[in-house]
This record gives sequence, C-alpha cells and structure tokens, in this order.
Amino acid sequence: MTNRASLQEAARVALGSLRGSKLRSFLTLLGIILATTTLIAVMSVIHGMDVYIAKQVSDMGADGFRVRRIVMMGKFDAKKYMEMDKKNPSMSREEFDFIRERATMIRDIGLEAFWGVKLKYAGRSLDWVDCHAVSANMGSIQNIQLTSGRFIADSDEMKHMPVAVIGNDIRQEFFPTIDPVGKQILVDGHIFEIIGVAKAKGSIFGESQDKFVKIPVSTFYKMFGGNAQAKKNLGYNAVALDQGHLMQAQDEIRVLLRSYRHLRPNQDDTFGVMASDSLSDMWSQMTGAIAGTAMAIVSVFLLVGGVVIMNIMLAVVSERTREIGIRKSVGARSADILNQFLIESSMLSGMGGLIGVTIAYIVAIIVRLATPVPMSVPISAIFVGVGMSSMVGLFFGIYPARQAAKLDPIEALRAE
Repeated sequence: MTNRASLQEAARVALGSLRGSKLRSFLTLLGIILATTTLIAVMSVIHGMDVYIAKQVSDMGADGFRVRRIVMMGKFDAKKYMEMDKKNPSMSREEFDFIRERATMIRDIGLEAFWGVKLKYAGRSLDWVDCHAVSANMGSIQNIQLTSGRFIADSDEMKHMPVAVIGNDIRQEFFPTIDPVGKQILVDGHIFEIIGVAKAKGSIFGESQDKFVKIPVSTFYKMFGGNAQAKKNLGYNAVALDQGHLMQAQDEIRVLLRSYRHLRPNQDDTFGVMASDSLSDMWSQMTGAIAGTAMAIVSVFLLVGGVVIMNIMLAVVSERTREIGIRKSVGARSADILNQFLIESSMLSGMGGLIGVTIAYIVAIIVRLATPVPMSVPISAIFVGVGMSSMVGLFFGIYPARQAAKLDPIEALRAE
C-alpha cells in the first residue's frame, strides 16, 4: 500500500508540474507528437489498403483468378504498357470456348467485358456508367448478392435477352422510392429490362463500386459487337478446383492460351494472369517498403523527442533541486524521487502520444473524406502510438531521474 500511495503521489506531483509549464511541455513534445502522428497515419493508410486488397481478394476468392489482355503488377511502366497494348491481341468468345472445353483444373470459368455507357430513364440520364457484359455463371464466380430480383440466367444468354442487373447507385438515381425490377432503361440507346438490383458495396479510393449495369455477354455481342473498347476489355474469370490446385489451374490456362495463339517457346505471353495471391504478394511488398521508410522517419523523430525530453528533465531537476532537498529532509526516499521524475517524463511523452493520436485521427478523417485514399485508423495503432511514446519518455527519463535521486539533501537545500 505504501508503494502504491507513493506512486500515486508521484503521479500527482508530476501532473502538477506539467500543468505549471504548459508551453514548455508542449514544445518538448513536438518530436513525440510528430513521431506518433506519422506512425499512425502510415498505419491508417496500410490498414485502409488492407481492407481494399481483402475486398479485391474476396471478389476473386482464394481459389479464383483472372485472365486479361494486359496485367501490370507493381509499379506502372507506361512504356511497357504501350508495348503490351500493341502486341497483345484482344480475347474472344472463340478463345474462351476453346479453354472451357479443354481445361480440367478449373471448376468454372466465365466471360466479362466492360466499357462506359450512358443510361437514361424517364427523361433523366447518367453518364460514365460501367457496363459489364457477363456470362450467366459470373453471379456465382464473383459471389454477387442481390437485394431484389434475380441475376442473369443461362436462358437470357442463350436467347440474347435485353435484360440488366443494376448497381445500387443506379437504383438511387432513377428509382429512389420504387422497386426497379421490371422497369425499362436505355443503355446507350438500347432498351433493357431490369431484372435485379445488386447489394451496395460502397466506395474504394473515392470511386463507387455500385455505379454499374450488367447485361448478358451474348446480348453485348448482338447489340454492341462493334465496340472496339469493350472487345479490348474482354477477359476471363476462372475458379480452380480448390485453393491447392490454384497454381496448376493457372498454368493449365496459360498453356491452353499459348497453344491457341500459336506462341513459340521463346515468345512471351500475350496475356496476363492475376490471382488473389498475386494481389496479396504485391501489397505485402509495397507495405514492407512503406513501413520501413515510415519507421526510419519515426525513429528519427523519437530520438530527437527523447533527447529533448532528457534535456528538459535535467533542467527541471536543476530548477527543483531545493524542492528535492526538502522532500528528502522530511523522509522521502531516493526511490520516491526516482519514481516521481520517471513518471513525470513518461506522462509528458504519453501526453505527446495522445496528442499525436488525436491529430492523426483527424487527419485520417479529412483525407478519407477529401481524397480517394481509403484511410482507416486501427485500434491497435492507438495503443502502439501511446505505448511507444510513453516508453520513450521512460527510457530517456532514467538518467535525469537518477541524477535527482542521487542528490545529497544537505547540498540540495543549499541550492538557490
């Protein structure tokens, strides 16, 4: 109980000291505040991106992968992209049928083409809507959930039916108070009947994931077959037998595509394959580099902040030498003096950590609302920031606290 009371008294005295010199305390904490703000800001970006990557992975599934005309992982290279754009041919329905008939390591494979369209309904219009021409099995491959109606069926595709599944943004814009199922809309001037409404997904990087319309791929070839951009954006989405056969399934598709395109062994692929593990690996490499750079910056801020705290605490010891002498003369032990100054330095840096957390949280909200960066502050970042700053104060406060504890009470009382 005595030790506990002593620590409580030390905390009370330390808090009083910090209140008595607010400006000096704040200036002392600048390094800690900057370090904590930087650390939590970086953790927030990484956490927000983790959510985004996880969303992308969940769309493909752990056993899913995509085959596209052009796939670029990592840093964007404009020259390389232009080269691939010239040499990589568009994918086709015939090529897709060739793969589907011969592939043995996949459970399912679907077609998807996308391009921008203009929608119209009851005199209102909506520009730059993503139109996805999909095969009927894409509903299960992409795990598309609906709030009303149904997804595109095999019969719709076989009969080239002008039917569409719309995203939540389209529903909100054209049908805010009524059920859109059964209504007709114009897709680039063509009449389509709405048969389903997809469940809202929200925004990523400031871009809505719900501003789309999905139509049967056969209808696309019938009505929009001449759309060169859509043909360039045609791709295949496949699902392996299971996660353990994912690499084998990708290799099989690669071999079949090279065979169909008559590529020689010394020629590069004229297509790209992207799986969920590719996205995860790419992001892991990026976050490793980001975290390494951030820790270097944070370490410098912490070192500077720690040295400043140590110097300030040494100045505090000099200013309060007589007070220390009085406390010792009335019975305070060296351990009590040591605890007081250690607690004071820890509280000082801990408060800096709290201020840094608050600033970082405000910055994260502003950035998330004003930019496409998906920042999200994880709870763990708050504990890491405050805990790390407190430990810095404790470490750099040891030397000043020991100097205070070693003071001779008689010499200390003589100090002016």
